[in-house]
Amino acid sequence: MTHHAIVHKRIRTLLVATFALFGVILAQLISVQVVRAGTISERATNELMQTSVLLAPRGAISDVNGVELARSVAAVTIVVDQTQITNPKLTAEITSPILKMGTSELEALYTGTLKYKIIVKNAKPAMWVALQTTISDYNNKVLKSRDGMSKRLVGFFSERGYVREYPTGMLASSLIGIINHEGVGAAGIESSLNSELSGVNGQYVYENGAGTIIPGSAKIRTEAKAGTSIRLTIDRDIQWVAQDAISKAVKSSNAKSGTVIVMDPKTGAIIAQASAPTFNPSKPIVGNLEVIRNPAVQDVYEPGSTGKVITYAAALEESKLKANSVYTIPYSMKVSGSTFKDHEPHPTQRLTATGSLAVSSNTGAIKIGQQLGSKTLYKYLTDFGFGQSTGSHLPGESAGLLRPVSDWSGTSLPTFSFGQGYSVTALQATSVFATIANDGVRVTPTVVAGTTDASGNYIPAKDQKTKRVVSATTAKEIRKMLESVVSANGTAPTAAIPGYRVAGKTGTAMRINPNCNCYSGYTASFIGFAPADKPAYVVSVTIQDPKGMHWGGALGGPVFAKVMKFVLQTKHIAPSKSKLSAYPLTEAELKKSARAK
Repeated sequence: MTHHAIVHKRIRTLLVATFALFGVILAQLISVQVVRAGTISERATNELMQTSVLLAPRGAISDVNGVELARSVAAVTIVVDQTQITNPKLTAEITSPILKMGTSELEALYTGTLKYKIIVKNAKPAMWVALQTTISDYNNKVLKSRDGMSKRLVGFFSERGYVREYPTGMLASSLIGIINHEGVGAAGIESSLNSELSGVNGQYVYENGAGTIIPGSAKIRTEAKAGTSIRLTIDRDIQWVAQDAISKAVKSSNAKSGTVIVMDPKTGAIIAQASAPTFNPSKPIVGNLEVIRNPAVQDVYEPGSTGKVITYAAALEESKLKANSVYTIPYSMKVSGSTFKDHEPHPTQRLTATGSLAVSSNTGAIKIGQQLGSKTLYKYLTDFGFGQSTGSHLPGESAGLLRPVSDWSGTSLPTFSFGQGYSVTALQATSVFATIANDGVRVTPTVVAGTTDASGNYIPAKDQKTKRVVSATTAKEIRKMLESVVSANGTAPTAAIPGYRVAGKTGTAMRINPNCNCYSGYTASFIGFAPADKPAYVVSVTIQDPKGMHWGGALGGPVFAKVMKFVLQTKHIAPSKSKLSAYPLTEAELKKSARAK
């Protein structure tokens, strides 16, 4: 083969190879431009788009009139990718006025190798908008200069969320409770109804351009579903008065704590539940976590003389006595080797059952308890709700402490007859008086009036369970007997309210000290209802471990009167039209009354 032929062959081979390579490239271009254009475009879009959780707002908690007590407010958490911030000092100087932080502090936060660093947690959305605007304006300016791309501010991101607000501050905080740092209910209603209050999170996507979110690119992929809102039976105004009254009483008596409960006896609705001391749910709880407890349902105490109501009501129901039955009431008496005394020395008296209740005689209650017997008294203690939860579904509610009758000793019957030896919660004790006020029918207490779903549909709560404990006749009789307690001759004249008939009972019980398992200090209480002739509301006052004066009438009576007076006025309850035809308190009065007839 000649040299010319060889050269010609090589040129031809090279041309064929060149055309073949060009064909491959052309085919690849066609594949990219036409065949796989959609796939590649989708991949590029996916790399550009980022997905984030769209948090659901927690349902609100409001009072019976719709006043919000707890609510979720939109917030953003501002974060940075430190590896994308090339000039921390300059970035700090530009963003400092918006973030309201010092430049040196921000410079330190911007410096490092972390891909995720929180700068501001739970900021108002307006701060993020202002920051985006500032960064965008700066970037648009530097892009016009040489090497503008390298001078841009990048690496800022936001996370959408919500913060929990408590607009009424410390009001009803022990009832409402708190949420933890993860937004989950940790105490109170926030905890017990957490599943209802919590919503369902959604998703949103946004374009990530060179390390910063492209403004306006966010799109919701899955809508978040807001949590259910809870409407309570609590009345904010009554709650405030109750809170103020018990706080002042605890402070003035130097007591450990105190509780006020206001209840509608017909529906079981708790209108107010105030405790002192209290806490601010908007602030972190530091130190003693006991402050977030709900003492109305979690703390137990021996009721003392308020428990005598059950003894007397049971005896009336069992036809063991009448209001005018006369008893010999000594200052002290011995039962099973133990001596029991009244709270103050007195000569042996001849009192009616009403009279012994009016002066809160322990020995009188013991005599009536002996007429009943252990099994019968135990039956009524349990029927009135002691030794078991009230059914309110409030978190941490205690059932109290009531030993079965099989475990009673020789001193149990006399001790239980005047309200010592067993323990109850303030709500259990309040429920007893609500039962008497409601003609002997016990209604399960509740704090929930209804719920509102994410669509705005309000669903009222179902009526509460009821149980007849004593007859209407017995309830009416014991109500009239309890009016004597608030008379000038009773133990709580300080609980009287001008224009209204008031009935109630004082309690001054010794407190168990768990450190020594002995009695130390007192529980002072007063529980009553008004108007006594047609009860509309029950108010209970419990003050734990007051120093100095510790009588239930002296400490609890004035608090009761202040709160009940406001309740009656607020609820437009008319003054009593009828006047009390009081039962005689002593045998002498009884005989005098009989002669007058």
